[in-house]
Amino acid sequence: MLNFLARRIAQIVPTLFFVSVLIFSLQQLLPGDPALVMAGEERDPAVIEQIRQQYKLDQPIPVQYLYWLKGVLTGNFGESLRNKMPVRELIAQKLPVTLQLGSMAILIAFLIGIPAGIISAVKKGTAWDYGANLFALWGISTPNFWLGIMLIFLFSIKLGWLPASGYVPLTENWRASLAATIMPAFVLGNAISAVLMRHTRSAMLQVLESDYVRTARAKGLSERSVILKHAMRNALTPIITLGALELGTLLSGAVLTEQIFSIPGFGKLIVDAVFNRDYAVVQGVVLVTATVYITLNLVADIAYILVNPRLRG
Repeated sequence: MLNFLARRIAQIVPTLFFVSVLIFSLQQLLPGDPALVMAGEERDPAVIEQIRQQYKLDQPIPVQYLYWLKGVLTGNFGESLRNKMPVRELIAQKLPVTLQLGSMAILIAFLIGIPAGIISAVKKGTAWDYGANLFALWGISTPNFWLGIMLIFLFSIKLGWLPASGYVPLTENWRASLAATIMPAFVLGNAISAVLMRHTRSAMLQVLESDYVRTARAKGLSERSVILKHAMRNALTPIITLGALELGTLLSGAVLTEQIFSIPGFGKLIVDAVFNRDYAVVQGVVLVTATVYITLNLVADIAYILVNPRLRG
C-alpha cells in the first residue's frame, strides 16, 4: 500500500510541473496586454512601463515563468489585476463554495444513480428496468439551465419553500446554506446520477453473470447477500472512477448553474477572470483545479484498493 502511494505521488509531481508549464504558456496566447488593462483608460507610457517592471512583464517569458513558479511554491499566486486582492484569498473565498456545491451534487447523484442502476440490473427486462433507463434518458437529455429555471419557478416562486438565489456559508447558518444550495446541487447531480445509473447497471450486469456470483447462489446465500456483499462490491470500481472524475469536473464545470442561482463559486470566478483578462487569477484557479483533479484521481485509486483487496498486491 505504501509503495503504491509512493509511486502515485512520484507521478503527480512531474504531472503538476507539466500542467504549470502548459497553463503559463497558454496564458501567453490570450489576446490583450495586462499592463494596458491595469493602466486604465489614460494609458500613460510611464505608468505602463512601471507596471511592466512591477509584475516582471518586461522579462522574457521563461524568466516570468520562474518568478511565477517560485511564488506558487510559496503559496503566492500573485495579485488580481482587477480588484488588487491576492489570488490566494480569492481562491480561499470561492473554492469552499464550489466544493460544498459539488459534494452535495455528487452525494445526490450517488443516492439516486447507484440504487437505480442496481435495481435496473437485478430487475433486467422488467418495468423497473425500463423506468430506470427512462430516468437516465431524462437526466442526460435535460439542460441544466432549463431544469434550474423550472425548480426556481416551482419551489421559490410558486411554493416559496426555497430561496431563488444567493449563498450562505455553512459556518454562518447551516440550515440556510443547505436551503440555498439544494436546488443547484440537484440540478448538477441530476445529470451525473443518470450517467452513474448507466455505468452501475452495466457493471452489475457483468458481475451478476460471473462464476463467483453463481457459486454464491449455489451455496444458498440470500439474493440480498449476493447482490450487496458480492456483486455490488466488485462493481464499484468503475463507479468510483466516474464519481471522482465528475467531482473534479464540477469544480470548473458548474459555471452555468452558479450563474443561474447567483452562487459566487469557483466557475464564475474563472469566467470573470478570463473576460477581465485577469491573468494571475486564471493561472491560479486553473492550477488549483488541476491539482484537485489529480488528487481526486489519487483518492479514487486508494478507494479501489480498499474496496477490492485483490488489488493490494
